[in-house]
Amino acid sequence: MVLENLFDWMFSPILKLGEAWAVIVISLLITAVTTFFYKIFTNQETMKELKAELKHLQKQMKELKEDPQKFMEVQKKAMQKNMEYMKHSMKPTLITMVPLLLIFGWLRTTFTESGDLITWSFSVPLFGTGIGWLGIYILSAIFFSMTLRKLLKIH
Repeated sequence: MVLENLFDWMFSPILKLGEAWAVIVISLLITAVTTFFYKIFTNQETMKELKAELKHLQKQMKELKEDPQKFMEVQKKAMQKNMEYMKHSMKPTLITMVPLLLIFGWLRTTFTESGDLITWSFSVPLFGTGIGWLGIYILSAIFFSMTLRKLLKIH
């Protein structure tokens, strides 16, 4: 109840834009904050090097499809590098997880009763005749995340 009132107060100017636009703007804000935390709490040079090494190992694995023993050795190295990459990216994920869960709870209670926020006159498989707050959030967050990561050169 206290958090719900806090979020209602924090996001009240955004909610005046209309439900669909409010979800899009909130998605932008949340994506920007999580991307910012990711950039701060990860060593971008290390992440870039690990990503390049993973790409190189994947290329080697494609070339070694005919030699199972060498393929397995390269695959083992790739798995180790992948685990190291994941280890580096976990810190910002853990830092942002609790606030995101709280905000998602508020979003669910605020927008679920609204049903489809964007509708169209025909039926689309998996979506039906419209899309609700969660679908709008996911689609806009994917777009904003890709854009912000490119702009901020995050690996």
